[in-house]
Amino acid sequence: MNVDQHEFTAALLNPDQATPKGLIDSSGRPAGKRFDVYRNNVVFSLLEAMRTAFPVIEKLLGQELFHAISGDFVRKHPPRLPILMFYGAEFPKFLAAVELLAKSPYLPDVARLELARRVAYHAADVPAINPEALGEIDPEQLMGARFQFAPALHILTSDHPIIDLWNFNMIEDAPVPEPSGQIALISRPAFDPHMAAIGADTALFLTLLIDGQDLTSALEATAQAHPGFDLSAALGIMLQTEIITKIDL
Repeated sequence: MNVDQHEFTAALLNPDQATPKGLIDSSGRPAGKRFDVYRNNVVFSLLEAMRTAFPVIEKLLGQELFHAISGDFVRKHPPRLPILMFYGAEFPKFLAAVELLAKSPYLPDVARLELARRVAYHAADVPAINPEALGEIDPEQLMGARFQFAPALHILTSDHPIIDLWNFNMIEDAPVPEPSGQIALISRPAFDPHMAAIGADTALFLTLLIDGQDLTSALEATAQAHPGFDLSAALGIMLQTEIITKIDL
């Protein structure tokens, strides 16, 4: 007897669900016990993947609550890819819908930050330009230039102190987060992801460049929205974080 694939998947992720009908072992006997072992191993692997992916969320929730919420997530969001390093992309949205967590609105954004860090860690390696190369370009040519950026680059805007929350939970003696929003620039200048808090003006400027605008267009739009925008400071951040991989003149 054939086993329905949807029934098999549902039972695999839900310990309260019965063994799928028609599932037998190599001797033709019902495979209930073997299926239970397999089910436990699969769920355990997914829960461990969640713990690895969201260590700060686990600390903020506590191990018991994190395990319960992750278990619910695993049952409702089975893996779409065979690579567990990318599992959990729907978790921030899932957290936002958990009524129990309504008084902790920062949790989805912290989860997004952890996802961005993980994606940055596994992003392709593309060398950054030599900082001196920027100074060697004729200023008139530079104003018409377009920039290419490292695949590891992410910009994440939050109403909450997401970088400080991450640091406070992962770095010893990190300061207590202040109740203010942060914009995180995530990059990977070396082997591990790096986070820097940037202003709304720099975030807008970078976003326009990432979208393909030339330096002049991005500068004019940013200066109009943020009259005090400092181009030199923004370029300095871009060089320090090693996110520029190519300048097209």
